[in-house]
Amino acid sequence: MGFVKMLIGLPLLVVIFVFAFVNNDLATFNLWPFYIEITVSLSVAIVFFIFFGFLIGELFAWLSYAPVRKALRNQKRQNKKLNKEQQKLVKEMENLHENLETLKELEAKKPKLSFKERFKNLFRKKQPVADDNMFHPVAK
Repeated sequence: MGFVKMLIGLPLLVVIFVFAFVNNDLATFNLWPFYIEITVSLSVAIVFFIFFGFLIGELFAWLSYAPVRKALRNQKRQNKKLNKEQQKLVKEMENLHENLETLKELEAKKPKLSFKERFKNLFRKKQPVADDNMFHPVAK
């Protein structure tokens, strides 16, 4: 985008300056509400008004993008908030993986039941298991 601006802007700027400095006549400007007369070279007046118009245009362009800048700030704020939440969830997931590995190790250490014992346990009444928070590592 910068290349296109330079491609259009530089020749335009050269034409404006050539036009301004070719017109070296004096011009008188009356500042209406104050009744002040200013006499300056026409080339200085042209350059001044072009520069003034450029500044006014930049101001309006900056003001027109205010909602976009506000939305960008809000998105950055939301992004930081979500990033913190993601880091919490990653830590929680790591803890869950550690708990899973611990449970796998405990299960591997348990003695294996024979087929006959497993068949007997199949028809036996189940006893309720005490809740020791081993299976619920996240406190609510």
